[in-house]
Amino acid sequence: MINYSGINHLAMVTPDMGGTIRFWRDLLGLRLVAGLGRPGYRHYFFEISAHDMISFFEWPDVQPIPAKDHGVPVKGPAAFDHVAIGVHSDDDLWEIKARLEAAGFWASEVIDHGFIHSLYSFDPNQIPIEFSATVSSVDLRAHPRMLDKHPLPIALEGPEPTMGRWPAPDHAIPDDERIVYPGEGSVFALKDQKEFEE
Repeated sequence: MINYSGINHLAMVTPDMGGTIRFWRDLLGLRLVAGLGRPGYRHYFFEISAHDMISFFEWPDVQPIPAKDHGVPVKGPAAFDHVAIGVHSDDDLWEIKARLEAAGFWASEVIDHGFIHSLYSFDPNQIPIEFSATVSSVDLRAHPRMLDKHPLPIALEGPEPTMGRWPAPDHAIPDDERIVYPGEGSVFALKDQKEFEE
């Protein structure tokens, strides 16, 4: 069985890394933990939790996405609706709302979704964001519920993965084929800044 640990990172795009840092680090309080760059390209990472990050590529010719409200259906090509970030309590939602409004950003009312309370806003790149605090008395992870009035038959099979629906590997990848190739972030493994500058 595969052991997942969370969303390592969501990769977004911005034409303005400076404004993005000001919003995500300085307004929302996420640590800027890594950055890669060269002329015409940057890739920076912000820490959401011990297991989760959000990152941004800075591409100078990219255009911000059109404003789109959270959860409202669209026609045509689409693959993304909004980023939902968990917070510990409703107090965190109220603090985020106060910070956003003080900085001139729109922030919704806090909405009760039964299992979470949510606050909605947009970052400077028009990325729709939801901040959600779990309602302690409704734990969908411990007690999953399917309340779709017309659920797909496959959904009625239950919350647990159904094994045997896909071909099983007929062998494990041999040790001598388990090669990890260097990528953009290989420089983070260097012991100190001097090695990077050389």
